[in-house]
Amino acid sequence: MLKQVSVLADSEHNPVMPAIPEVILGLVAFGLLLFVLWKFVVPRFESLYQERTEKIEGGIQKAEALQAQAEENLRKYKDLLADANAAAARIRDDARIEAEQIRAELREQAQEEAARIVAQGRNQLEAQRAQIVAELRAELGRTAVELASRIVGESLEEEARRRGTVDRFLEELDSVSAPAKK
Repeated sequence: MLKQVSVLADSEHNPVMPAIPEVILGLVAFGLLLFVLWKFVVPRFESLYQERTEKIEGGIQKAEALQAQAEENLRKYKDLLADANAAAARIRDDARIEAEQIRAELREQAQEEAARIVAQGRNQLEAQRAQIVAELRAELGRTAVELASRIVGESLEEEARRRGTVDRFLEELDSVSAPAKK
C-alpha cells in the first residue's frame, strides 16, 4: 500500500505547487543570498551612499560659501564703482570750477592788457601831439618872424628871440582858440 500511496502521491503531483525540497532549498539559498547581501553588499552601499551624501552636502556648503563670497564681492564692486563715480563727479566739478576761474583770470588779464595798451597808445599819441605842436610852434614862429621881417624889412629874429615875441603870440593864439574849442 505504501507503493500505492507513493504512486498516488506521484500521480497527484500538482504542477502549480512546487516540491517541498525545492522550496526548502530555495529558502536556504535565498537566506544565504540575503545574509551575503546584508553582511557585505549593504554596508558597502551604505558607505558609498554616505560618502556621496557628504560630498553633495560639502559641495552645497562650498557652493553656498562661494555664492556668499560672490555676493560680497559684488557688493564691494558696486560700492567701489559708486565711490569711483562720485570721485569722477567731484573731479569734473572741480575741473569745471577751475576752468571758470582760469577763464575769469584770463579775461581779467586780457582786459588789463587791453587797458594798458590803450593807455600806452594814448601816451604815445599825447607825446606825438606834444612833439608836433612844438614843431609847429617853432615852424610858425620862424614863419611869423620871417614874414614880419619881410614886411618890416629888418631882421627881427634876434629881437624876437630876446623878447619871446613868438612865444607870446602863440600863447595868445592858444588862449583865443581855447574858448572856441569849448
